[in-house]
Amino acid sequence: MSLPTFDQFKATSLAAGFDEVLVREWTSGQRVDSHTHAFEVSALVVRGDFVLTVGEQVHHLKAGDPFTLPRDTLHTEHYGTDGATFWVARKN
Repeated sequence: MSLPTFDQFKATSLAAGFDEVLVREWTSGQRVDSHTHAFEVSALVVRGDFVLTVGEQVHHLKAGDPFTLPRDTLHTEHYGTDGATFWVARKN
C-alpha cells in the first residue's frame, strides 16, 4: 500500500473541512491515560504502531492505518516499542 505524501494528506483534509493538520511523534512505550479532545480527529499512522482504546474497543493501529475520533471521545493511547508517527487533521 502506498501512502500519500503529507502535502496530499493535508490538502485532502483541508478540502474535507478540517482546519489544522499536524505531524505527531510519540516515543517508544509512551502511554497517554484517559482523555478527550475538544476537536474531531482524522489521522493516518505513517510509522510505528500504537493501541487506541475507546470504551471496550481496542484498535491496534500500524503504519498505513487511518483512524478517526469524534470530538469529546474518551480514549487511551499506548505506543509500541518503536514509538509512532501519525499525521492528524483536526476540526476545531
